[in-house]
Amino acid sequence: MTRQELQTYLDRMASAYNAGDAQSCADLFTENAQLHSPFAPPAIGRDAILMLHNDWVADPSTKRFEIVDFGGAGDIAWCLCWFSEGGAEEEGTSQLVLERQSDGAWLARSCCLFGDD
Repeated sequence: MTRQELQTYLDRMASAYNAGDAQSCADLFTENAQLHSPFAPPAIGRDAILMLHNDWVADPSTKRFEIVDFGGAGDIAWCLCWFSEGGAEEEGTSQLVLERQSDGAWLARSCCLFGDD
């Protein structure tokens, strides 16, 4: 996965989040993905991730991501990024593991959020 492919993925996530589109956020995860966050209980599977994002995108935001580091090989990639939603209390880091799908698209298999407090 190139830096540009990764940034495109993160930009899609931010756009969906900022538009209040929980379904598009969830669609960026594999069916069996896991999302772990200090802001909510673990979400296991795309349906649980959708339910979580329904809550998270309810309020307008200006979410953005900045790549800190990334790597990978073959059909697996990882990313460490900084995220912000507009306020200091809504900043942190995120660690993603992504898998390339049979159609070439990259989807998150695992995501761990860490608040910066």
